[in-house]
Amino acid sequence: MNNKLFGFAIIGTGAIASIHAKAIDAIPNAKLLGVFNRTKEKAIAFAKEYDCIAYDSIEELLENNDVDIVCICTASGLHRDPAMKAIEAGKHCLIEKPLEVTLEKSDEIINAASKKGVKVAVIYPTRFYPASQQIRKALDDNRFGNLVLGSAYVKWSRDEKYYASADWRGTWEFDGGGALMNQAIHSVDILQWYMGPVESVQAITANVRHKNIEVEDTAVAILRFKNGAVGTIECSTAVFPGSFKRIEVMGTKGSAVIEENSLTQWQFSEDTEADAKLRETYSGGGPSQGGVANPMDIGFYGHQKQIEDLMEAISENRTPLVDGIEGRKSVEIVRAVYDSARTGKPIVISE
Repeated sequence: MNNKLFGFAIIGTGAIASIHAKAIDAIPNAKLLGVFNRTKEKAIAFAKEYDCIAYDSIEELLENNDVDIVCICTASGLHRDPAMKAIEAGKHCLIEKPLEVTLEKSDEIINAASKKGVKVAVIYPTRFYPASQQIRKALDDNRFGNLVLGSAYVKWSRDEKYYASADWRGTWEFDGGGALMNQAIHSVDILQWYMGPVESVQAITANVRHKNIEVEDTAVAILRFKNGAVGTIECSTAVFPGSFKRIEVMGTKGSAVIEENSLTQWQFSEDTEADAKLRETYSGGGPSQGGVANPMDIGFYGHQKQIEDLMEAISENRTPLVDGIEGRKSVEIVRAVYDSARTGKPIVISE
């Protein structure tokens, strides 16, 4: 990365915005310049904590020519409008997951960025953890043989106070869904990154515990991938006490299992000394141990690495690892799961 100083601004002041601010602060050639929130008092408090300017409007923030990248940290269903304004102003965008809650809104952002010539990245920090990248490398090296099974499990606990903490939580319009769209979408993203495009889904959803929300707190889906492999997604925010998220990738020549950021299985038919070393290195966890029961029990390591990737992509004029098109894929899968659960029928995503 070159030494260009990148100026950042954040739209939104919730807990995830603080993760962005801490990640930016950890990067030597990145500086947080400003923040906007529709509640001015929250913006002022955030600006004081993170040493930046609280702006009265998005438009005023975007007039700052030193701002290169805008982090969109609003409610999920409110990503489009600030992103479109930032793109129109010629700013690059780093958008919290999901890209948006519908494919139509997602496509608006992608198309606008392409037309304007700015870059969009969607926050999926799991891709940037070392153990996650070891699996991706082994897939690229064809060490798994033919893929057979790919599964994602996100079984967490969220109490009623969590959903009551913001009026957008647990709504179709602004949260876009429940346990699947909000919590498990990280695992949906990395599962399709490993296994390839999803051909079809069949699913059921339920609301078992949280009766005051519109959306599901539990979902189960069966997936068929275009390469012939099959898989499952199981997720919930209704269980106690919850457990680490788990991804399984299994093929005819090897299998890997990752729990949070630890490799709990790493076995291949042609095992090497390097595999033994890798098992030793990545079996003890990583920089974060996830948000099983507490949504803020996460670090900013993955966010920092993803921000650095976006900065490098801008400097090198390349595509970020998780651009808008990549970020759209998980939204498409989640929407298909919801459509299947609603209709009781399989949903074909791609022929």
